[in-house]
Amino acid sequence: MELRHLRYFLAVAETRHFGKAAELLHMAQPPLSQAIRRLETELGVDLFTRTTRQVAPTGAGEVFRTDVERILKAVDEAVARAGRFASGVEGVLRVGLTGAASYRQLPALARLLKREMPHVMMEVHTEMLTPAQELGLIERRLDVGVLRPPIRQEGIAHRALADDPLVVAVPAEHWLAGADIVRIEQLRHEDFIMYGATLGSVLNDAVVRSCLASGFYPHCAYEVTETSAALALVAAGLGIAVMPDSIRAAPREGVMCKEIEDALTVPLVLAWRSDDTSPLLLNLLKVLEQNDVFLDGIEGVA
Repeated sequence: MELRHLRYFLAVAETRHFGKAAELLHMAQPPLSQAIRRLETELGVDLFTRTTRQVAPTGAGEVFRTDVERILKAVDEAVARAGRFASGVEGVLRVGLTGAASYRQLPALARLLKREMPHVMMEVHTEMLTPAQELGLIERRLDVGVLRPPIRQEGIAHRALADDPLVVAVPAEHWLAGADIVRIEQLRHEDFIMYGATLGSVLNDAVVRSCLASGFYPHCAYEVTETSAALALVAAGLGIAVMPDSIRAAPREGVMCKEIEDALTVPLVLAWRSDDTSPLLLNLLKVLEQNDVFLDGIEGVA
């Protein structure tokens, strides 16, 4: 049984006339009649009652028609989906993000994809520091990463998304909670909550450089692996955390975020494998470009 024979059957069932069905199918009537006869022989049932004046589906023909309509609709949708996948407008986009980027960039990216690429589903992996995202890209477990350079792995291209100033998150009852703006020097004697030293955090490096520029090394009282954990410890009054400004997008009870006058900024980029030429990635980059998401042109491959 071939799909074209099912389409022949459906045309006859809908028009109830072999001549009209043949015209609809752009074929001669005799081959159509022969094809329907062969289909009935193959099924072992009569699909139509035939008179000199009309053709009508039998009871078995009506049941068969219902199933054929469902089958052909599924086939047509499968063909359409295959085309959408091939053209990059449908598929699964595996995205890695740093903890702070999950607060601001993730909602913005999700809204944009829903509007511009509605058939694309996001598989989201948050709280991934730059080294983990680099590895995920190289090992093809991620399609794109929202991370903070420098990128040390070869074969990764990137474009700038933001340049976040650093802010300090302090407990609501902290002596700096009422300040409009803070200087790094004022944090000299504070307990810092930082990412684990073995995680290769780009943010940690920026915090340390900012503190060293003011003549001291930050005292790390607690190490965490996730931004949410750092903010929870701040809310508990166990220390302060210097974080990218994007954490302000999700206020947390018991935590106040203050601008730092003399801190460094930390860039945020979208990264992908430089050898990835998949239509899905190319469409994503095009959509981001058209919506002015990037700050600049494509960077050299890391």
